[in-house]
Parts: sequence; structure tokens; C-alpha cells
Amino acid sequence: MTPSLADTATRAKKTAARKAAQARRRAAFDAPDRAARVAAAAAHLRAALEAALGADGASCTLAGYAPMRSELDPMPAMHAHRGRLCLPVIVARGAPLKFRDWVPGAALIEGTFGALIPAQGAWVRPRALIVPLLAFDDAGFRLGYGGGFYDRTLQALRNDGPVLALGYAFDAQREPSLPVENTDQQLDGVVTETGVRWIAPQRPG
Repeated sequence: MTPSLADTATRAKKTAARKAAQARRRAAFDAPDRAARVAAAAAHLRAALEAALGADGASCTLAGYAPMRSELDPMPAMHAHRGRLCLPVIVARGAPLKFRDWVPGAALIEGTFGALIPAQGAWVRPRALIVPLLAFDDAGFRLGYGGGFYDRTLQALRNDGPVLALGYAFDAQREPSLPVENTDQQLDGVVTETGVRWIAPQRPG
């Protein structure tokens, strides 16, 4: 299908926004007080997951990610999770992510685009996801790297049942409003070093 002029214009705005967002995230990552802000973000993420999942935490499969470039590291919060863990795997362009079972310390190998993925493990369906991003806005929309993987994934998971999706980012990655396409999926909340911004939180069922 040929993109409309509106779609083309939105994608051009996203491309420009990505360049600016990458610079802001890198600056936040390289700042002298990074260690303190990373520790604060990790504490807020653990608390947000505990609050959202409650007593269901032990039975909830949580998807995180192995950080790359200047992404915030979700591993401390993942290690504190009482339930099953998994990591995303890109299986094909234009397809949703799949998630492979993972335990801390298990071997990781380099996957598509350099992301680290489990060397082996069963395919599982997460009910809560920690989502990386370049930028987020006040409506809960995120800007990724442009592949659309998380948008397709969240849509597919939500079509199959409730899931909780929490973005994880530095405060510096916030934008009041981002260019949005019809295929973009909202997050339920965003966790930063200053706390949690709940957008439309839902408890996994």
C-alpha cells in the first residue's frame, strides 16, 4: 500500500525527532550524575512493577531487554522480579517480537541489530513488559528506532489478552507530544529517575 501524504509527513517528523532524541538520551547517559539517576530509576521501576502486579507478580512472566547503546538498564529490576523472565527476539522484519525464556546468568548471544538475546530457551508470552525507547510523550506514545517491532508486538499481545507495558527512560527523553501514526501503541506508564508517569495502567489478568 502506498503511504499517504499525511503518513509520509508523519514519518519525516519521526525521523527528525529520533535524531534529537538520541542526542538527548546520550547526554543524559553521559552526565556526571548518571549513577545516581540510574539507581533512582531502577528503584522506581521495581516499585512500579510491584504496585502494578501485586500478588500476581510471582505468576507473571516479565519481559525486559538487554540494554544497548545508551538505554537504561532494566536488569536490576528484572532480577528482583519474583516470576518468570524473558527477553525479546527479532524473528523477521515486519513481524512482532517473540520472547524467549531467560534466567539471570544464562548465556546471551548477539541477535539482529546487535541486541543480546538468550542462546536458548522456550518461547513464552509475557504479561508485563519493560519497553526501551528513544522518546516518550505525555499521552504515553513512544518513539523507537523505526522498525515498529514493539508497536506490532503490543498490538498482538493486547489482541490476545491484557498486558502491562512500562516504558523505561531518562526524564530528558520526555517530549510533550510526539508525531503519531495509527499503528502506534500507547504505553501504560513510563518510569524515569524521578518516578512513574501512569498513562492508562492496566493490571495483567
